[in-house]
Amino acid sequence: MMRIYAFDTVYDRKGTGCYKADALPMFFGKADLLSLWVADMDFAIAPEIREALEQRLRHPVLGYNLRLPEYYQAIINWVAKRYKWRIERDWIINTPGIVTGFNTAVVTLTQPGDGILVQTPVYDPIFTAVTDHKRKLLTNPLILRDGRYEIDFADFEAKLMQSKMFILCSPHNPVGRVWTLDELLRMGRLCRQYNVVVVSDEIHADIIYDGREFVSFGSLEDFASFTIACYSPSKSFNLAGLCTSALVIPSEQLRKPVADYVQTMHLYLGNTFGITALVAAYTQGEPWLQALISYLQSNRDYLCSFIEQNLPNLSVLRPEGTFLAWMDFRQLGLSDEELQSVLVNKAGLALSPGIMYGTEGSGFMRLNFGLPRSILEQACARLYDTFKQG
Repeated sequence: MMRIYAFDTVYDRKGTGCYKADALPMFFGKADLLSLWVADMDFAIAPEIREALEQRLRHPVLGYNLRLPEYYQAIINWVAKRYKWRIERDWIINTPGIVTGFNTAVVTLTQPGDGILVQTPVYDPIFTAVTDHKRKLLTNPLILRDGRYEIDFADFEAKLMQSKMFILCSPHNPVGRVWTLDELLRMGRLCRQYNVVVVSDEIHADIIYDGREFVSFGSLEDFASFTIACYSPSKSFNLAGLCTSALVIPSEQLRKPVADYVQTMHLYLGNTFGITALVAAYTQGEPWLQALISYLQSNRDYLCSFIEQNLPNLSVLRPEGTFLAWMDFRQLGLSDEELQSVLVNKAGLALSPGIMYGTEGSGFMRLNFGLPRSILEQACARLYDTFKQG
């Protein structure tokens, strides 16, 4: 029997310890805002996952856990089916989150002062993973051309010559690019040429639109030999609060220092419910995920059409993946502080300021459309009332 998934249901998340809702006063100065900033979704988890969690909770003991073979097999099968990459059990290192994972890679595989390359504007924990550990931040700014970001490969190669590591965001947050096979091959061949380790953050890998195919960086040519691929069900299945992620590191030379650090810091223990949820998601959750992608794509199309038809002084880049829209407010001529004030105090909207993703994000905002359509419609109406011309 086919399940019907209620993505239109609105849930009040306030008072649940929800970062997205309960941290509004801390970051925006007020609580009565439509919350479209933090990158989790406002949908109930898949019923298959909820049932698995309820079943686990029927056992009343919640002591230290062990990841059983079914956990690793679930990851192996998911990566093989979704990303066409045959990985092995021994390649998998467990961490509470992907951010923990790429910080661990920075700490264990580079030294203070080493150059690490990122492509800006980019998810801010990626570049703070460089600066917080006293590494040298090198940026390869993406080029916005005809409403779509492209890679400046001349600059990319020049920066690689100074780099020990490259942290790739694939699909890219916040600009929504799903890198093509040609782009990935070109980046990977240059990284191989200059002996640069690649940490590929692929947390949004399952949320891809318009029939595109996601290609995992480590699956190409011999790229696995210098790649750390980072996976998690936290975005795809809205499980970020369960803190369960996996690093896939085929090279023993790269894997051993990472694994040793994870062991030393006791990061491997994991979360009993996160383990249960991952197995359920990767073994039973694909129908829900496919329905989700269809709903998100419809939300994306609604948002893009609304802005194009009603607010010519704004624009939104149509994301190829992720549930995040990169919106361009530069025609308004406002400073980043002024734009934030107008959105918060006049429109009643909490969006993520583009400037937090690097200087290249000035004048932009990131909007999370992973929410019921009725809330997105309210947000669009508020944008219209605030920024309409005439």
